[in-house]
Amino acid sequence: MTISRRELIKAGLAAGAAVSVPSILRAQAAPIAAGDVRMVKSTFLQSFDPFLNSSYVTQDHGLAIYDTLFAPDSKLLPQPQMVGKWGVSDDKKTYTFELRDGLSWHDGTAVTAADCVASVRRWSQNAVAGQLLMQRAFDISKKDDKTFAIVLKEPLGILIDLLASSTYLYIMREQDANLPATEQVTANIGSGPFKFNQALAKPGASFTYDRNEKYVPRKEASDGLAGGKVVKVDRVIWENISDPQTAIASLQAGEIDMVELPPTDLLPALGGDPNLVLEVLNPSGEDLYWRMNCLQKPFNNVKARQAMLYLIDQEAFMQAAIGNPEYFKTITSWFGNNTPYTNDENTGWFKKGGDPDKAKQLFKEAGYSGEPVVILQPTDWASGSNVSQLLAAVLREIGVNAELAPSDWAGVAARRAKKGPVEEGGWSLFCTSDSDFMHGQPLANLSMAANGDKAWYGWPKFDEYEALRAKWADVDTLEQRQELARKMQKEYWDNVGTVLMGQFFQPIARRKTLTGLIGMPEVVPMWNMQKASA
Repeated sequence: MTISRRELIKAGLAAGAAVSVPSILRAQAAPIAAGDVRMVKSTFLQSFDPFLNSSYVTQDHGLAIYDTLFAPDSKLLPQPQMVGKWGVSDDKKTYTFELRDGLSWHDGTAVTAADCVASVRRWSQNAVAGQLLMQRAFDISKKDDKTFAIVLKEPLGILIDLLASSTYLYIMREQDANLPATEQVTANIGSGPFKFNQALAKPGASFTYDRNEKYVPRKEASDGLAGGKVVKVDRVIWENISDPQTAIASLQAGEIDMVELPPTDLLPALGGDPNLVLEVLNPSGEDLYWRMNCLQKPFNNVKARQAMLYLIDQEAFMQAAIGNPEYFKTITSWFGNNTPYTNDENTGWFKKGGDPDKAKQLFKEAGYSGEPVVILQPTDWASGSNVSQLLAAVLREIGVNAELAPSDWAGVAARRAKKGPVEEGGWSLFCTSDSDFMHGQPLANLSMAANGDKAWYGWPKFDEYEALRAKWADVDTLEQRQELARKMQKEYWDNVGTVLMGQFFQPIARRKTLTGLIGMPEVVPMWNMQKASA
């Protein structure tokens, strides 16, 4: 039985309803070698540069082949990774970093401080955390082959937190990092625990990562993304199986070891399979939301953006996206559901069932006159496709000329970078998600910036909000940051650059023989996992 996405949206999925997987869909894959792991990622890898593309699959690729100066542990505290020693001057303005021994690129050359300096500079052109660093930096320079320094104009107590933030500072070769920030790095040569196997790369079909036998892990035990990155398998293969039922059938047949994004309507059936395990690797959950193009009609008008807040019936959208209420919650705070800064300031717009009449009124006040509202629909992400279709329907119900622009996620990622009007290939809305914990990091989370051209896709420009966000780095106590968060949230919901749909907790599905996966927000690192014989 195949359920169309349109039928899913019209009817919804009953909580706990199991859908059998027809045996005819089983993929005929080659047997898995004993030291190999095959997995189906949430989306297929299209962009290889983790500085230019923030999608989770590109970040997982980055974590596999590159290494970082610092990394967050399981408590999200920064720990040294490539750095062996570091220190700060008495005036708190000069930080000195010395690389640990044993670091080398996959091409056999040594990692140097010059590589680190170039990588920091490239990272800072796109990452919000890096932008803040550069605002405070007086100089970033190499001291010798293993040592570099960051000299600040004024103290920045959260510097190490920024270097370990989840907008990861991947260290690239100097020649790669020196490429323009708008040009994609495609060499795929890092110093990380896995090597990208270019010879076996089959774009559109599969990508292969081999254990880097020359990688020297830290001596500490693995802890989140920190500690020793010990690779316990020979090879990891990312298979492109776009049909989720085919992927699940392959998992049940033992031809795949893990499916990162199993359809939620199949979770009850998968949970009853004695050979499989459902596991939530991101305990903080994901926040699903709409991003609006604030540069173009109708969302260049604040009234139209406010209309979207009132329009969204979060439970209906999460039902379309996830299906089972066991795996989702509503959300009203710009600072997430479960961060130290979650608050209820300026959330009067939230109403169970939404308020389409209020939304219609606000569109009228915005001067909306029937211009197309283009929704980017990711056809290879079921949840995103579902909510896109639902949004088009509810917008049409209040008289908005909504149009769907279907494509795979790579197409969405390419089109959302266009700032022009829809008549010139632009866009109005697209859906995405990020980890709930990231909404407690307004300096690291690019989607929380509202600084115009330097902001994330949609390019909101809210000056008063940005003035408050700029104070975050210099606030000392939790209580002061909580008060600042309330002020920021008031400004953000007055202006609206993002519209929340809800929070969800997505488990992976894996064979019981695959163990040791590291649970962290947003990313799925491949070291530490191991595979027992079936």
